[in-house]
Amino acid sequence: MTRGALLKKFRSPWAIAAVVLVLGIAVALAFSSSGSSTSVKKSSRFIAGTPEGNAAVKLDTTLYVPNSTPAPAVLLAHGFGGDKDSVSSEATTLAQHGYVVLAYTARGFGNSGGNIHLDAPAYEVKDARLLVSYLASRSEVQKKNGKPQIAVAGGSYGGGLALLLAGTDSRITAVAADITWNDLSQALFPNAASNQPGVFKKLWVGTLFGSAFGNGGTKACGRFAADACAAYQEAASSGQATPALQTLLRQASPSTVLSQIKAPTLLTQGEEDSLFTLSQADANARGIAANGTPVRVVWRAGGHDNSANGGATLTAAVLDWFGKAFGAGITGAQPFQLAQLNGSVSAASGEITQQNLQASGYPGIGGTARKTRTVALLGPPQQVGAPAGGTPAAISSIPGLSGALSQFGRVSSILSSLSVVPEQTAGFISAPVHGSSVIAGSSTVRITVTSSTSGAVTLFAALRDLPSSGAPSGAQAGSDFLGQAVAEFAKSKLPAQLVAPLRLSGMRAGVPRTVTVQLPGIVQTVPNGDRLVLTVATTDFAYQMPSDPSTYTIALADASNQLRVPVTLGAKALKSGQQPAAWLITGALICLLALAVVALEIKRRRRVLRPAPELAEVPVAIAGLVKEYAGGYRAVDDVTFRVEAGQVVGLLGPNGAGKTTLLRVLVGLITPTAGTVHVFGDPVYPGAPVLARLGAFIEGPGFLPHLTGRENLRLFWAATGRPEEEADFQTALDIAGLGSSIERRVRTYSHGMSQRLGIAQAMLGLPELLVLDEPTNGLDPPQIAEMREVLRRYAETGRTVVVSSHLLAEVEQTCTHVVVMHKGKLVAAGSVNEIAGTGGFQLAVADPSRAAEVLAAAGISTEMVPARRALEDVFLGLVGADE
Repeated sequence: MTRGALLKKFRSPWAIAAVVLVLGIAVALAFSSSGSSTSVKKSSRFIAGTPEGNAAVKLDTTLYVPNSTPAPAVLLAHGFGGDKDSVSSEATTLAQHGYVVLAYTARGFGNSGGNIHLDAPAYEVKDARLLVSYLASRSEVQKKNGKPQIAVAGGSYGGGLALLLAGTDSRITAVAADITWNDLSQALFPNAASNQPGVFKKLWVGTLFGSAFGNGGTKACGRFAADACAAYQEAASSGQATPALQTLLRQASPSTVLSQIKAPTLLTQGEEDSLFTLSQADANARGIAANGTPVRVVWRAGGHDNSANGGATLTAAVLDWFGKAFGAGITGAQPFQLAQLNGSVSAASGEITQQNLQASGYPGIGGTARKTRTVALLGPPQQVGAPAGGTPAAISSIPGLSGALSQFGRVSSILSSLSVVPEQTAGFISAPVHGSSVIAGSSTVRITVTSSTSGAVTLFAALRDLPSSGAPSGAQAGSDFLGQAVAEFAKSKLPAQLVAPLRLSGMRAGVPRTVTVQLPGIVQTVPNGDRLVLTVATTDFAYQMPSDPSTYTIALADASNQLRVPVTLGAKALKSGQQPAAWLITGALICLLALAVVALEIKRRRRVLRPAPELAEVPVAIAGLVKEYAGGYRAVDDVTFRVEAGQVVGLLGPNGAGKTTLLRVLVGLITPTAGTVHVFGDPVYPGAPVLARLGAFIEGPGFLPHLTGRENLRLFWAATGRPEEEADFQTALDIAGLGSSIERRVRTYSHGMSQRLGIAQAMLGLPELLVLDEPTNGLDPPQIAEMREVLRRYAETGRTVVVSSHLLAEVEQTCTHVVVMHKGKLVAAGSVNEIAGTGGFQLAVADPSRAAEVLAAAGISTEMVPARRALEDVFLGLVGADE
């Protein structure tokens, strides 16, 4: 954590009351919708899996049994990099609703044996069939007409396994596959044009393989099987899917077994997912439905780029689907559901709220003729450049993060701006859209590409929403288009940060080629008056780029320049079920009781948290501070001291002294049990306005590794909500001394550079008080010396610094004052000179007077000199006796 300014949204204690209120309502709604059994028995065991050669393989499993059996069973598979514990919450929920659940750790992960074969039929799929046999043998599992009632469910890696199992094992009664793939080759090497090699999704592939490298293996690829390891390394080196890798990915693709799936299948796919996009679920749905098998498609919030969102929709959909499958059965066409995000946060689930829209049937990723609109685009042919190796590159998606980050307005605008590099981007814009509409699916457009060189061309197309206030005045008339429009595209919103890669092989210099581009599948509300923008870029950081530079001319191909957009005509909003009045009354009573408790707490805190005008010029004043945790442990025990303006104060103490706890109280991260903390005369509490005058670096830095240092700082500052001109980026960077390294990606930083970037982040806005927790931790001597200069330079600006450290010699050289803590208590406070300074005038002998006489008789003169004690000696004297 680096700045108290991030907590501004909780400025008032009444915010606590509001949170308690909505939580009480959530409790009432949760009780009202329960109706499920709550008693669940768990037992763990290892089950024999498919041997690898002559080596036996054991799979780590946990069986969840409800209180009423026999019952239908669910085989629950986890995502890539997870294990059985990562799905324990889902397993418990299913068991509480009456299902026998077998959760297991796939081979190559966690405590299971074997190697990772990427959902290979001969290994992972065969393992799953053995686990189905195990469930079928259990007396707790219900049978119908002699057939065990078994469903399979999983997300991502587990979702692919669920579909592959359903296509090869007739004992499966129902399927629920979430955020998974259809064709793994197409997902990892996507391409919008037919019969063309794919574009290597290097960032996601590297992230996935990297997550398994440290999974207990000793090889270069961790616990990956040798063939998968070799194929990945060759692809990572060449940027292309080798024949060996294509074979592996094809075997692991549900597309090979869709025609054999007979069990009713629920496909839920995330709308914020740059790994497995909506088109992958669309291909699965079409393939399964073509065989007459019932399929339901749900486009939910979240996905691989925002895994914290959409869980509530997923759980409800799975329970509903399995309830029908094991009940009356599922036949006929199934309704289609999609999520339209509203931007606010649900009190019950903590997720971004959404409006669920439902249509009578699934229209497909591109909609139907009845549900497709055509939009005319404007813009002349434009020339764009592709730099060598794709550097610098536009940044669209950040694996695992971009969806979540795009929920924040300022952060979203920065991400959108990073995805547009003007010299590398061609853009085409529509007239203002009349009437609000919801785009739901994948739009298409035809473009013509002319390359200055022969060979392959790689491009990235996207559909954006440009607010009416950001559109160039001359765009509609076409006057000075490039001068006005392209510069404004960075202000547009890039839905879910998704782009569509396009690779054109065999291009000839100067010879144009016209192609149809399928844009990313999105769900985006376009307000009345906004404009749609088509951008075609030459680079994207998430993908492998050509090594040679080139220039391309991009033009709209159709005479009418039509963009074909699927919309949600005919979809209706779903209404939440009515809740019993008794539960609402119960919830209201809970809320009233909670509000009464909060009101008393507010009243008590207001007596304590009063401004102290007499301390308005004092950066830090702590009086009688106590922080006690459960069990009576006091991390901080009755500490009192002050920090005056212009001081550099070192907070010293052995491990467990309470230093970090004190600093966390000081920056408003935690509240004290007793005592007061004032910063510039104002009381400190979570979200206190005075924290905007304070910069902090607590418990280490956290940055996005794929962004540069400067981009990380800008994202952080945007999250504070303060104007960019107040950041004073250059001054903070000059003090931190990062130089040109600030333009490098953070993943290339040494530990020392990351620490200095963290210091620079804390210095943004040049706060009057800087609080740093172990800023030199892990640095080598030269880096420590540099950090010492950083702190000195900052103090020379007239501001105040509080720094904790265990390096006593550094504190002695850097700080003007010290505060020594031991076992939560204050044992000394004062200037360095007072504590480690003069200790009286004396000779370094036992009898100074006699020594002086003897030396004088020998003709040797003597003089008294000040004896200075090392701070380390003083520190050991204060705390060492108890060590």
